[in-house]
Amino acid sequence: MHSSVTTTLLSLFCILCFNGPTMVDTQDTFKLPSPLPKWPPGGGFASGTIELGGLQVSHVTTFNKIWATNEGGPDNLGATFYDPIAIPQGFSSLGSYVQPNNIPLFGHILVGKDISNDPSKPTLKSPIGYTLLWSSESLDIKKDGEGYIWLPNAPDGYKAVGYVVSGSSAKPPLDKVSCVRADFTDTTDSTTVVLENENDLYLNGLNAYHSVGGLVVGNGSVSNLKGSLSNSMPNLNQIKALIQTYSPVIYFHPDEQYLPSSVDWFFQNGALLYHKGDESKPIQVDKNGLNLPQGGSNDDTYWLDLPLDGSSKDRVKKGDLQDACAYFHVKPVSSGLFTDIAIWVFYPFNGGSRAKVKFVNLSLGKLGEHVGDWEHVTLRISNINGELNSVFFSQHSWGKWVSASALEYHTGNKPVVYASLHGHASYPKPGCVLLGSGGQDIGIRDDTAKSDKVMDTGIRAVVIAAEYLPATAVVEPPWLNYERKWGPKIDYDVDKELKRVKSVLMWRLKKAFERLVESVPREMLGEDGPTGPKAKTSWSGDETI
Repeated sequence: MHSSVTTTLLSLFCILCFNGPTMVDTQDTFKLPSPLPKWPPGGGFASGTIELGGLQVSHVTTFNKIWATNEGGPDNLGATFYDPIAIPQGFSSLGSYVQPNNIPLFGHILVGKDISNDPSKPTLKSPIGYTLLWSSESLDIKKDGEGYIWLPNAPDGYKAVGYVVSGSSAKPPLDKVSCVRADFTDTTDSTTVVLENENDLYLNGLNAYHSVGGLVVGNGSVSNLKGSLSNSMPNLNQIKALIQTYSPVIYFHPDEQYLPSSVDWFFQNGALLYHKGDESKPIQVDKNGLNLPQGGSNDDTYWLDLPLDGSSKDRVKKGDLQDACAYFHVKPVSSGLFTDIAIWVFYPFNGGSRAKVKFVNLSLGKLGEHVGDWEHVTLRISNINGELNSVFFSQHSWGKWVSASALEYHTGNKPVVYASLHGHASYPKPGCVLLGSGGQDIGIRDDTAKSDKVMDTGIRAVVIAAEYLPATAVVEPPWLNYERKWGPKIDYDVDKELKRVKSVLMWRLKKAFERLVESVPREMLGEDGPTGPKAKTSWSGDETI
């Protein structure tokens, strides 16, 4: 296969769907390991449909194969394009579906039903025609026939929310999909689910991915469907049920020295608050964080640190796994069509980094060490049926979404998360990941493995924020609104540390190591203390990569 074709196919898969199919020859659909529970009553959450005020939406999870590529993309297995079938009576499809062939079939297409009873201004209308955006005819790759991507041409006052895939050069019928009245769409809330950053599929320059309604091509023009917070988001009892159903289980590396703790344990065991200009007089943090400065911004005027006493400092660094809590932030995405549950875990200390340079494994000494480490994973849950859709794994200054069909499960529907040795980045599978662009066999090591050090985040779970609920439903702890640093600026000389590490390398490996260090995020070298959850860019919006 030509390299240009490989690039062409390298990306239709990643952000494409709400996550992923089985092999091309089988239409079996992935099921979560355990049946969904009966959710507590209240509101429209997990009722099977969402009412948008004249427009009712549901989803279809059974598909008819339209076209497939049989190579390229993730694991060189290609991708398959589908149309929804068994659409409920009165509903209309909003687009086609596509996903990579390297994971089991698991996704959905939204379907809509006009319940406005207003013939003069219906919420759905058929397109007035189609524009061909792309065809596979010139694509030199193994494929099942030919595929064509069409943009529905919406009537005035309406918007297309998905593209249509066909196996013929003839334009699709006008009743194939529906366009949505413009006031039910939103062009600013671009929610996409990235299966793997590297798994996008480019079709001769068209970046294809999946929106709320269906298949979207990056340089095309469709809108997103707006949801409804009041009619779809879970109430507090439903949140608690979701936590018990889907809360991940975290495995720590057998050599991990620096384990999580609760925030309260950190405070109660001697954490200190420093103020710039008065460094000689740190204040012990109140056991509940009541004396922490609230709000403001990360202006370097305040920071937290470990106890001054050496033995206490060493003990607090190690955390207390038995006391550790997971902190849950619940928020809407796609205007309420999905719920994201961000699960934050606090570590009093982040250990030093390690590197692999060809055949040499190196401890980087103090590089990577810092006080206070906040890590998280995020569950994305369909508000139509309460089903887990995907999980975001945060990894240093980046991360990735992984389909529910590609996860490992501990018991029931609880996903497994592997926390990397010392750095605590989150991964869906065990092993070693080399970070940075140092080249083959060169990188900062992120090692993960199973051990008897394990944390079920559903035990001692604490819901710390759910802004869409009434203000009295969830009381935010005082430490959440402390938006300054959870650790001091490291006072060691990074260049000196790097020089020490390079001194043990053979001359031909020194340059490779220098390139590696330049390519990794500075946070991995531990130069500064981190900020808390609320100061992260993902707190009020979608996960950013």
